[in-house]
Amino acid sequence: MSSDILLQFCVAGVTYGIIYGVVAIGFTIIYNTTGIINFAQGEFLMIGGMTAVTLHQHAPLPVAILGAVVITMLVGAAIEVLFIRWLDRPSVLRMIIITIGVSIVIREIALHLWDEKSHALPHFTGNSVSALTVAGAKISPQVLWVIGVCGAMVLLLSLFFRATPLGRQMRACASNRDAARLCGINARNMVTLSFVLSAGMGALAGCVVSPITYVQYDSGAGLAIKGFTAAILGGLGSTAGAAAGGLILGLLESFGVWLLPAAYKDAVAIAVMLGVLFLRPSGIFGSAEAARLREY
Repeated sequence: MSSDILLQFCVAGVTYGIIYGVVAIGFTIIYNTTGIINFAQGEFLMIGGMTAVTLHQHAPLPVAILGAVVITMLVGAAIEVLFIRWLDRPSVLRMIIITIGVSIVIREIALHLWDEKSHALPHFTGNSVSALTVAGAKISPQVLWVIGVCGAMVLLLSLFFRATPLGRQMRACASNRDAARLCGINARNMVTLSFVLSAGMGALAGCVVSPITYVQYDSGAGLAIKGFTAAILGGLGSTAGAAAGGLILGLLESFGVWLLPAAYKDAVAIAVMLGVLFLRPSGIFGSAEAARLREY
């Protein structure tokens, strides 16, 4: 394989990997705060992308993206209030069924609000045919937007958890919710905030990637599977592991297309997830919580 083709595969792998990583971090944020695995996580990307496309018909692109992020964050809060908050210590299985059901409902609503066609925002810089040449590889400027924006989200989220009072309160709830309550932290509000943050990150990622991958009413389900695989690969509960798992999965998919027919691309994620669950259930950066989850 020539160096320019190798670089092309690497760029594609990193681009998709960082998207999977953002979805995986969304899983991690909610899981750490609530113990819930939110299988509606991929729908946040879909809602963000589709809403931004609709708003862009009447508003400039930055305003459309901002509006889409805000609307999706409200949807995330509504999901927590309507479907999660009233439950009293639900089992893992019950929460999985509820979030899968929420995902299906959101897809059906999206189908009625929009249609079954694919939609896309315009490229933020240049157009679909403009590309930068780096070491012989062609890189779309939108790819740089994806890497830059998603990478910045990951860094800002890390700073949020470490350097802000709200972030520290969420970490306290993740460590021991009962102790956090005794310290005066409103655990219910922290749960709602985790859904809002997760939805906002997903929506922004959906907007940035929309010019490359397009978006349609059922595109969230596939992203949820890839994001969950990345979270399992990195170690459920670890933010760094989620980001690393996403990059690894993206690179494996990219080079898998070189070795296997393109039709097998989605099978790579399933194979990786099954392999990790069999060989190392706690993931690369595994935690005690991740291992405990597999006991159910």
